[in-house]
Amino acid sequence: MNDIHHHPEKETKALQARVRKIAGQINGIERMLLADRDCAEILLQLLSVRKAIKSLSEKIIHAHIRDCIDGASSGSDVKRRIRELTSVLERYVD
Repeated sequence: MNDIHHHPEKETKALQARVRKIAGQINGIERMLLADRDCAEILLQLLSVRKAIKSLSEKIIHAHIRDCIDGASSGSDVKRRIRELTSVLERYVD
């Protein structure tokens, strides 16, 4: 599962931007906690982060299927990659 993948640079930059946005949201939540903000406000921000992580995960899953599984070099490689993805998704939905 430690294969090196080469994804389109534009896509990688877009994913990195999403991660930075999520990190900013988490830093904002930390500031809210330090400022003793209302719990409901904090929970709304946590919900926002959770949705952002879900969206990022979906983008990565789709990219993996498109770039890594479809781009596999052989039928056995496709089967291996599908098994790996299935294993990860089982933990993802757990």
